[in-house]
Amino acid sequence: MKINAGDTAWLLASAALVMFMTPGLSLFYGGMVRSKNVLAMLMQNFFSLGLVSVVWAAFAYSLAFGGTSKWIGNFDFAGLRDLLTTAPPGLEALTVPPLLFMAYQMMFAIITPALITGAIADRMRFQAWVWFLGLWIVLVYAPIAHWVFAPSGWLFDRGALDFAGGTVVHINAGIGALAAVLVLGKRRGWPGTPMPPHSLPLTLIGTGILWFGWFGFNAGSALAGNGVAAQAFVNTHLAAAAGMLGWLALERWRGSHATTLGAASGAVAGLVAITPCAGFVSGMAPIIIGFVAGAVCFFAVSMKFRFGYDDSLDVVGVHLVGGVVGSLLLGLLADKTSLGIGADGLLFGGGWSLMADQAVAVVATLAYSFGVTYTICVVLKKVLPGGLRATEEDEHVGLDLAQHSEVGYAMAEH
Repeated sequence: MKINAGDTAWLLASAALVMFMTPGLSLFYGGMVRSKNVLAMLMQNFFSLGLVSVVWAAFAYSLAFGGTSKWIGNFDFAGLRDLLTTAPPGLEALTVPPLLFMAYQMMFAIITPALITGAIADRMRFQAWVWFLGLWIVLVYAPIAHWVFAPSGWLFDRGALDFAGGTVVHINAGIGALAAVLVLGKRRGWPGTPMPPHSLPLTLIGTGILWFGWFGFNAGSALAGNGVAAQAFVNTHLAAAAGMLGWLALERWRGSHATTLGAASGAVAGLVAITPCAGFVSGMAPIIIGFVAGAVCFFAVSMKFRFGYDDSLDVVGVHLVGGVVGSLLLGLLADKTSLGIGADGLLFGGGWSLMADQAVAVVATLAYSFGVTYTICVVLKKVLPGGLRATEEDEHVGLDLAQHSEVGYAMAEH
């Protein structure tokens, strides 16, 4: 293993960028909840930085990247053992220290369950979130990360492509969010009672931080400072821009107004969709992917009203649907001839084989994540004192006071 200083510097910066996405996500979500729940939302996200980091270092990283099983890793790297010198099996060609690779992947593990907090906003008890978070990282995230990211994983071996986490991060979190809200139930008063965002400026600031951090998320996944990283960087920005335009065009057509929340949501939809594709497509493909995702996700967020599930901040409509859109469009638009990695999609002469592999990865992630997440929630609902959900009084007062004995805004007396 030969360590390259430039690649190492780039991945160090990328890991920091991805870490910064979690505070960005907390602001993105925090602005969209009611003011009485803003601290609870921020706390759920920030707590992920704490608990997931420790669990990842202790053994979850090893479960994701250790060993050569096609289903789950082993404990070879538990407690960060041998990571100064030993790369994960199949990744011996890494040009960065294995310890840095672990840290970079840790930032992915942190933000993935944090995405779920947007769906369960305003009603999950903090104690329940602590247990859910720890169990989900071990039982859901680590196995799917092994399937897709580890060279011995069965989806990786099959040929499914996921450059930076379309399945592992976005579809996984999106379908997990749906399972969680089905067990939790609707917010009291939803959908009849208006529950508008309390601070759209916070949401837009959070969007900007997410957009910024996503360059580390996607371009960093090249694991080197090379042409693939440059292509992923450009693709990321163009897809976010096109996603915003796709969402706003339909919003303006349907409702006569282009909103700031729509701009933020569309940009994130484009970022989600380009994530699995970032290092595998080129030319105008990222603009197509982003625009399609913005438009499709705009319609998808309304599905919660049709089907009656209370996904508070549209995690299902944006992350689940956007992840599926990106993963499947990759089967059409992947361009190995230009980039030298991955496979050619249907429109570049590759036939249907990549599309079939992408579909298998999507379905496998949906089925496993939904089933295990639903089971975790049902078990916690039964065994935790107080269950998963805050009381009616706590929801009325707000989770900031009820769960954390704090308020987000102390209004001065006049």
